[in-house]
Amino acid sequence: MNRINPDKLLQSKWTAVTPQQRERHFIVTKVIRDDQDEHVVEVVLQAVLTRKDYPLAWRELKDDSVWQMGWK
Repeated sequence: MNRINPDKLLQSKWTAVTPQQRERHFIVTKVIRDDQDEHVVEVVLQAVLTRKDYPLAWRELKDDSVWQMGWK
């Protein structure tokens, strides 16, 4: 399981273990917080190859069978 500090997610780099449509490398471009701006709710990942944005619950990045930290 990946250890993640939610305050340091912005601009972090991620690699999809199983790429979809040749999209393997991603950057966190946006961090969405709750109404009180206390807790991170979700992030927006942008595919480096296609520049498509994908919203994702930030805790899903902890699953190391799906995501790896950094670009591999």
